[in-house]
Amino acid sequence: MMNKRISFPCNIYFQLFLIISVFSVANFSQGQEKGKDAEWESAGKQGMGTAFSLQSKVWFTLQGGSVTEVFYPTADSANVQSLQFAVVNPWTMKVETERDDATHNIRALDAGSLSFMQVNTAKSGAWKIRKTYTADNERNSLLIEVEFLPQASGLELYVVYDPSLKNSGMKDTAWDTGGALLSSEANTFSALKVTGGFSGISNAFSGINDGLDQLRKSGKLTSASSRVEDGNVVQVAKVAKSGRFTLVLSFGQTENQAVTVADLSLRKGFSASRSEYQDAWREYSTKLPKVGVKYQPQFNYAAMVLRSGEDKTFRGGNVASLSSPWIPKGDANGPYVGGYHLVWSRDLYQVATAYMALGDQASAGRALDYLFKFQQKADGSYPQISWLDGRPLGDGLQMDEVSYPLILAYQLGRNDRETYLKQIKPTADFIAKTGPRTGQERLEEKGGYSPSTIAAEIAGLVCAADIAEKNGDESSAKVWLAKADDWAQNLERWTVTTTGKYGDGNYYLRLTANGRPDAGEKIELNNNAGIFQENEIVDAGFLELVRLGIKSPNDPLIVKSLKIVDEILRIRTPNGECYYRYNHDGYGEMEDGRPWNFDRKYTGKGHPWPLLTGERGEYEIALAMENGKRKMNNPKANIQDPKLRLDAMAKFSNDGLMIPEQVWDKPKGAFVFGKGAGSATPLAWSMAQFIRLAVNLKAAKNLDTPEVVARRYGNL
Repeated sequence: MMNKRISFPCNIYFQLFLIISVFSVANFSQGQEKGKDAEWESAGKQGMGTAFSLQSKVWFTLQGGSVTEVFYPTADSANVQSLQFAVVNPWTMKVETERDDATHNIRALDAGSLSFMQVNTAKSGAWKIRKTYTADNERNSLLIEVEFLPQASGLELYVVYDPSLKNSGMKDTAWDTGGALLSSEANTFSALKVTGGFSGISNAFSGINDGLDQLRKSGKLTSASSRVEDGNVVQVAKVAKSGRFTLVLSFGQTENQAVTVADLSLRKGFSASRSEYQDAWREYSTKLPKVGVKYQPQFNYAAMVLRSGEDKTFRGGNVASLSSPWIPKGDANGPYVGGYHLVWSRDLYQVATAYMALGDQASAGRALDYLFKFQQKADGSYPQISWLDGRPLGDGLQMDEVSYPLILAYQLGRNDRETYLKQIKPTADFIAKTGPRTGQERLEEKGGYSPSTIAAEIAGLVCAADIAEKNGDESSAKVWLAKADDWAQNLERWTVTTTGKYGDGNYYLRLTANGRPDAGEKIELNNNAGIFQENEIVDAGFLELVRLGIKSPNDPLIVKSLKIVDEILRIRTPNGECYYRYNHDGYGEMEDGRPWNFDRKYTGKGHPWPLLTGERGEYEIALAMENGKRKMNNPKANIQDPKLRLDAMAKFSNDGLMIPEQVWDKPKGAFVFGKGAGSATPLAWSMAQFIRLAVNLKAAKNLDTPEVVARRYGNL
């Protein structure tokens, strides 16, 4: 698939397994007669939600003034491209849509529940639409209370529904019956209904005289196919009721089930459903730790987003994000693309440690159970990525992902003999046999010797040894500790250059392919970003050595490397300091704002990651703790009060309190400087990092540092 000069453009989440091949295209692309290529909407979500109850297996996302992906029956199965309204002036035949012809505002309505209102105002000034969202706690329904406020008489309102059932824009069938818009693929059915009913309906293939095309040509629906099958379908219908009304989108395994669920939810009504929805989330939110009035709303939303990202069938499985960033046009045709709504054990570890910071041991325990039950392989290793049911996606091996479950098991006190023999020992043996080299480091792009990966491996082995000793297996503990100590002693030899081009030439590198940092070897960066010497490329992954207790925050090499990071990777935005993953990173929107593109003719531009600001804050907490000071403002060394890092992370969030994967890094351009663009939003890892930093600040220590590791290496 790839020529020698171009590395596969894998990145921290974007699965390198998009299987973009002739077979896939032939299998899923149906040709223009079945509708134009599907394309997922922007991953920069401004809101998301789901009912707190396990009965309702529907998740919704909001972006660009409309509903985007709606997931059912699991959090890795998207079923909607978009659900929006179009406004038609029948006299002038002017057609305006919410997504393209309005300014968009979103408000988080309640600090205790995932409740949102979108307000879309026509750029022409002709109308305004207010939409408030909730889910039915008892069934698989999303309810939307809509208020249409025309500023001129005679304007007509149409719903435009673009289903993409089962992660696929193609293969859908659309029809209508009894006032409901129905669509299906295999055993997934959706039903869209409205109070007052629809007065006209069009079922068509996208881009082939679909309802929106008809409105634009004649100002009304002119062709009403009763049924279209096996393609990329769009359903458009005129809303009979004016003013305020309720729209419901429901799902089921049969047509009758989907319609019945929609009817029951409409019968319950929006107000009753919203009250149940908010009450359940508020009950959860009131039990969350208090971190101060300034941070509490963002803290609550971060906690609720994590909890809402847990699947309701495969309990403990949290997806990385309910979004699909930068999927190339056409690749949304088939269900082989999972976007970020998949499970990485690394991200699940980050989420689980945030649960522990919240005092939610039960949720953290479910995460560990999920890893053991659905992801762990017979040899003790873990896949790079999996679907929620455990099916691996690709064959990547990332040794930090293999190591984190051991650390989590130690932190949760999983010392029982069955867990030790079935889960802990096979994984520790695998790490000892396979490490310290990794097939890919935590940025999911390159293999070799990575400081962040080796930190996880060392900590994992030490944690496993502690559990082994509790189970009387002294011989295994001895082997694993010897291996961990050996890697700790050789870490600098493998990953620290003495001939680099920055500072005095002595600092941690992002990665060495062969453990020879001064050999002058080349590294070909992913995403067509170029070829450089290994000792030119740096990241802040070495801070994992401090967080996991292996190195002191005052270690001279850590301090020296941190100055290089600030010189090369730091950017000051209007919302605070943020950091790039590594220099010359190519994973992100292009300089002009166009999406990152899988096409190897183009190079993207990596933008700063808010979670790295949080990691810097945790380092500063460790430094303050070791030096006996709560606050350590030293601008010359760029040591700040960690509260400033928490402030920045909160400011990086959008109006829906969603913290993104990346923020825009230019004063001018396609997006707002210091705010998210089209990257995965909210990213579970970003939200988890905010929670950890807030709780660790309050505790004046990093609670996620495994004590047994810090004690062994003299950093307790």
